[in-house]
Amino acid sequence: MAMDLSVAIFDTEITVLDYESTGSLAGYENEPWQIGMVSLKGGKIDADSMFESLLRVDANRPFNSHAPGRHSLLRDQIAEAPAQQELWPQIKHRLIDRPLCAHNVATEKKFTRAAAPMHRFSPWIDTLKMARKVWPGCSSYALGDLVRILGLTKEVDAVCPDREVHDALYDAVASAMLLEHLLEQPGWRGVTVAELA
Repeated sequence: MAMDLSVAIFDTEITVLDYESTGSLAGYENEPWQIGMVSLKGGKIDADSMFESLLRVDANRPFNSHAPGRHSLLRDQIAEAPAQQELWPQIKHRLIDRPLCAHNVATEKKFTRAAAPMHRFSPWIDTLKMARKVWPGCSSYALGDLVRILGLTKEVDAVCPDREVHDALYDAVASAMLLEHLLEQPGWRGVTVAELA
């Protein structure tokens, strides 16, 4: 069943997600090692919906030395974590037949498709593209910088304590906070899924 794109954002549940990955390296595909998700309901973050998991990457597989995140501290746990396909029964209801959101959606689209290649995932809302249109002239549109520039760091930290940028759950919450903040701006109350996708 195709989603009704004319529905108002405030009347639907949006899954905001983020992956952390190994980075590209000659001879190896870029693989995800962590996924984080949170839902936006009624235009607000639902902290009870937060989900995260490490994703299995072979212990002998090298990571790009510039890949961000705390993967070097977690290599043993990452090697024993579930594969993304093993998580599919647990997470599919959060990814099918609802809007998906991420900051610069290309990576999330790629890894989500890889988890379930027979499914179609859409519509996608990109907080990076939206931020460039809504807040032109920012010195940086990197997620952590944008959250800081807009004064949202304390709010993200309160929802996701003891985490930081380049942790998948933290980044999913930060992206969700950007979307929540945007929807609080004047004139955005009636915006539809189609207008944001």
